[in-house]
Amino acid sequence: MKSKNKGLFYGLFSGFTWALDTVLIGMVLSRALFMSTEQVIFLAPLVSTFLHDMLSSFWMMIYLAIRGELKVPFQKLFTRSGRWVMLGGLLGGPIGMTGYVLAVKYLGASLSASISAVYPAVGAFFAFILLKDRLTIKNWIGLFISILFIFLLGFAGGETSPNVVLGFTFILLAIFGWGMECVILAYGMKDDEISPEQALQIRQLVSAVTYAVIIMPIFKGYPLVGTVLQSSEIFLIAVIALSGTASYVYYYKAINTLGPTRAMALNISYSAWAILLSFLILGTDITVKLVFYSIMILAGSIITVATPEELKWMNIFGRRKTA
Repeated sequence: MKSKNKGLFYGLFSGFTWALDTVLIGMVLSRALFMSTEQVIFLAPLVSTFLHDMLSSFWMMIYLAIRGELKVPFQKLFTRSGRWVMLGGLLGGPIGMTGYVLAVKYLGASLSASISAVYPAVGAFFAFILLKDRLTIKNWIGLFISILFIFLLGFAGGETSPNVVLGFTFILLAIFGWGMECVILAYGMKDDEISPEQALQIRQLVSAVTYAVIIMPIFKGYPLVGTVLQSSEIFLIAVIALSGTASYVYYYKAINTLGPTRAMALNISYSAWAILLSFLILGTDITVKLVFYSIMILAGSIITVATPEELKWMNIFGRRKTA
């Protein structure tokens, strides 16, 4: 049970820190540096993701060096577990994130955010097929509740683009990449050959190198990279990457503790946390509807993790005393 409680904390904290990462990176991307031209506006998410993952890799190197494990991820890079972690990193980072950014361009931000929320269901399906990670009917209901209210939350913005077919193609790529990332990482870490922290170092390094070697040249992003590196925004991105690194560390710990499906269900609570943090940091208005949606997202996440016994009404308030 202690392990289960730790997993619950890991998953919810990964969602909270990712929400913080999201709100802060949104602030940076709204600065003049990233808003000068239409091309820069398009490249900004790709460039920021590249720099974010690169700096996150540096943060992990420092963390592992302190623990005396700096060489270990590189030694395990081409082991069975290391290869699976690299594949998961490619699917979640360069493939999933690039698909999402292009979907935002061709489909619109709100619709892309809403549709991408179904990735835990895709991950749950593959986790069931590949890892035999089973959920009860009540757990599936919890996952459905979270995804439904994230979907409704995303539709609150409502803007779309005329390039719907192209946009849907890219968002499906993102959904597949993100859903499979979690499943493959869980498979890679299942034998305890590689720790969540070591797996994250490999993931971020593979993602950063792929962006540097393939994605940045394809989209001609290096001029903007150079501009950002010479600006004060790079220090903010470095701080934000620290929050993102914490999020990934706890997400990977949740995957290792609870399995991929339940970890994803807790991680997507970032949609709810983001509303609270946007209010606290940016002064964004909060409506009753947004509060209700947030509560339902969090409730659905917890129901997805809970066992049948924990879902019984009496166990919510504690066991009934017996004579």
